[in-house]
Amino acid sequence: MAIIPQKQFFGWQEVDELGDLERLVLVITALPDEELMKTLERERANGRNEYPIRAVWNSILAGIVYQHPSIESLRRELRRNAQLREICGFDPWRGERAVPPACVYTRFCRKLMVHLDELESIFARLVEDASSLLPDLGRVLAIDSKAIHSLSKRPNDERQDGRRDTDADFGRKEYRGRREDGTLWQKTVIWFGYKLHLLVDATYELPVGFSVTKAAVADINEGHKVIDRLANQQPEIIRRCEVLTADKGYDDTDLLTKLWDEHRVKPVIDIRNMWRDGEDTRLLGDKGNVVYDYKGTVYCYCPATGRRLEMAFGGFEKDRETLKYRCPAMHYGISCKGEGQCSKRGGVRIPLAENRRIFTPLARSSYKWETYYKKRTAVERVNSRLDEGYGFEKHFIRGLRKMTMRCTLALAVMLAMAVGRIRANQHDKMRSLVKAA
Repeated sequence: MAIIPQKQFFGWQEVDELGDLERLVLVITALPDEELMKTLERERANGRNEYPIRAVWNSILAGIVYQHPSIESLRRELRRNAQLREICGFDPWRGERAVPPACVYTRFCRKLMVHLDELESIFARLVEDASSLLPDLGRVLAIDSKAIHSLSKRPNDERQDGRRDTDADFGRKEYRGRREDGTLWQKTVIWFGYKLHLLVDATYELPVGFSVTKAAVADINEGHKVIDRLANQQPEIIRRCEVLTADKGYDDTDLLTKLWDEHRVKPVIDIRNMWRDGEDTRLLGDKGNVVYDYKGTVYCYCPATGRRLEMAFGGFEKDRETLKYRCPAMHYGISCKGEGQCSKRGGVRIPLAENRRIFTPLARSSYKWETYYKKRTAVERVNSRLDEGYGFEKHFIRGLRKMTMRCTLALAVMLAMAVGRIRANQHDKMRSLVKAA
């Protein structure tokens, strides 16, 4: 935390006396930012210290915690609220004159953009702190991308004058589905700006990895990088992970193979229909009367009547890397006239190598797959909180580095709030930015 030497107010016994300011104390106390503060203070060296680095840093955190949409909004609150100024670390004897002008915040944010690596290190350490407090953090992960609009419209030229956004580009997402009456629908969303690629714990809805890119970057390309970075920075979480769930944007044979072969993580990722030949099913190897569809559902045909029945999933054999499917007649107790002629009465084993995209360690046709896939909505709820609580629905951000800095700060505050809540025995509020004790 950015310790303020003038006043030691961070004892947990004093938290209840602070009212709504308690939320800021939780964040400041939990944030492992001492190395960043020392770095910035070394760079200032013997320069003017009219506005202390730690106080300005804490006030920026206050702007996120108290949902100020702009620096001017934050400065107005600091001038009004003497207790907030004191908690941030500004000199109480100077009163309103202690509040820095807007140009100080502009220069300070530019400094932070130079030190993005240190900000990302703070996020990584917070993930470690959360992991130590929540032993099952990361058991089920979800990944998705979030569209973030740039404040600017498309620039007419490439001059960088602070008003244009020369880094952003256009992103496009298409959504398709089927209505209850059977008709198909399609929706296309186009925006100018960036993407936040977010990897979250699906149980606690806390971020464990992220990256910020231009809007046109494909989800799957950045998905590989986010997962690789998590494996390098947080090996304990990737070892703990059992399932990773995602939507069709991450449907990729290489990713499905990597998750299981390298990390022993079962992928629960929706699949696109890539069969362009119009077939509904395909023959399963040399199994004769056994077929499968593009979603991995396995069927058998009765040798006598030609009737098609869905085979029952019998589990995954990890040592053989095969999926077991049982005869529906034997498993469900239904009659089959060709039972005596069928050579597949005992069921079949399907190796993952038959089709690594369609056949995954957790069978797509199983109820368990459906259960885990529903957990994917956790990342959507985190995205919603970023919009509503952390100010990304309406912001004043231009440029990739500034957007990366702002996303890193928001996610760090989200984790610091969770860590602070847990340490203060407020587990039920760990995901809330706005609730006071």
